[in-house]
Amino acid sequence: MPVCLALLIAGAALRQIDRAHFARRRPRAADSARLIALQRARANDLTPFLLLAGQWMQITGWWMLAGHGPLLAAMTAVAIAVHFRHLQEISHAAVHGVLARTARANQLLAEIGAHHPLGLGPLPVRRLRHVRDHHPNATLDRDPNLAELRQAGLRPGTTRAAYALALVHPFTPRGIRTTVVGVAAHLRGTGAWHRAAALAAVGAAAYAAGGWPALLCGLLIPRLLLYPQLAWMSLLVEHTWFDPEHRTGTPAHIEAGRCLRLYPHSRVLAATAAATWLPYGDLHHYAHSAHPGLRWNYLPAVERHLAAPHYTPDGLLLGTDPVARRHRQALTATVAAPHPEMV
Repeated sequence: MPVCLALLIAGAALRQIDRAHFARRRPRAADSARLIALQRARANDLTPFLLLAGQWMQITGWWMLAGHGPLLAAMTAVAIAVHFRHLQEISHAAVHGVLARTARANQLLAEIGAHHPLGLGPLPVRRLRHVRDHHPNATLDRDPNLAELRQAGLRPGTTRAAYALALVHPFTPRGIRTTVVGVAAHLRGTGAWHRAAALAAVGAAAYAAGGWPALLCGLLIPRLLLYPQLAWMSLLVEHTWFDPEHRTGTPAHIEAGRCLRLYPHSRVLAATAAATWLPYGDLHHYAHSAHPGLRWNYLPAVERHLAAPHYTPDGLLLGTDPVARRHRQALTATVAAPHPEMV
């Protein structure tokens, strides 16, 4: 038990090195030009490595805790799902080329630290899908993320029951199949044996650290069920998917018409989301969409400099005006008058 706790504490400390490095002389609010200049001056390859190392050190600590009883095994499943979600967003920064200083370091750190061990696709493929296909086309028919939502059943005319299932799509048999098929697809093609070897090594490490409880609750359940649900929830709150305001003008003005900013009035809920399922700048998706070249450390500052986003819901499922209700109302409205991009 002491070794487990030491790993958790040491891993958390390692992760703070990157945060502290990029926090120096950071203004509370500033335009993107000033923040990009500061970001370039701080760019390096070491602190991102320590950030990823800290994540995996904590994951190892949780694996070791998993064998100490059912309660700790359940806590391990949730905690590691959160860590996997964090790894996804760290690699998202590499997709935009802002995790590390060099392009090669971005590629290696994201592949070795996140994509290979989690069974995700190659980083260049994700870059094309995300940077080329998603960002210019967010909420439009050409957006691959919108296609994912439709495949889960979020389309005009969706019944209430089907809509409720779509909100927890990764937990459904269809959603689990999608996750498993996706991981299997990434184990075929060029470089597949590297990915298969990485997955096998992660499974072996989990078993060595905590036996079958770590393998089940520290890898299989988080990777196949809990982490996909966290990622799905984050996707739902990124944009006004089904009722965007289509605008022309500056990038910030355009993005303000189709982006969400969750928990704008609650510091507690915002901090909780940022620490768990909306980490590393994902809570500030409006700022990221307006200025995708900024590292997550600087998104709060540029967000304070930008005008208020188009829609600021009280929450995902709960609140007086949650995202789920907004999406449901939009899907109902499009039955009578579908938007041209939604047909």
